[in-house]
Amino acid sequence: MGYQENELRLRPIEDEDLKRLWELIYKDEFPEWKKWDAPYYELKQISFEEFSTNKDDYVDNEQRWAIEVNGEVIGTVGYYWEHEPSKWLEMGIVLYDPKYWNGGYGKRVIRMWTNHLFNTLPLVRVGYTTWSGNVRMIKVGERLGMKEEARIRKVRYYNGEYYDSIRMGLLREEWEANSIFHQ
Repeated sequence: MGYQENELRLRPIEDEDLKRLWELIYKDEFPEWKKWDAPYYELKQISFEEFSTNKDDYVDNEQRWAIEVNGEVIGTVGYYWEHEPSKWLEMGIVLYDPKYWNGGYGKRVIRMWTNHLFNTLPLVRVGYTTWSGNVRMIKVGERLGMKEEARIRKVRYYNGEYYDSIRMGLLREEWEANSIFHQ
């Protein structure tokens, strides 16, 4: 299972992906991607052996998939339940490899993943939470027709400055009416 659009593919994570994911996430003490993905939360470096003991969080997990470009894993996309009984979930994406930033991959992945979620789960809304320091993620949501649903002011402290937490969302009826999702 998975989705392919030209060179971009979303698919379940396999055992063979673990080494690459560990390298992308934990090999560097201060990875570049962490400056944009919730940098106010500490990233604790772990060994590959320790990472492998948690492989069930990754391998064949319907909630977290690999993002692949031309056969190379460059990131992950996933979702978690904010409140499963009411079908409220939040999604997330990390493109760990900076050479794939600013090339439209984030927008394409979020579009493909949103389609996957609405097509496979009984949801009325899909969304994600970011922070005001990550302008690219805010723009991706806006370009896909998402609405800023909440802004909690000055609750993310990073590098001596306070930032806002921002929640973006898209309702099923907005998704159905938005041609960008049905190309």
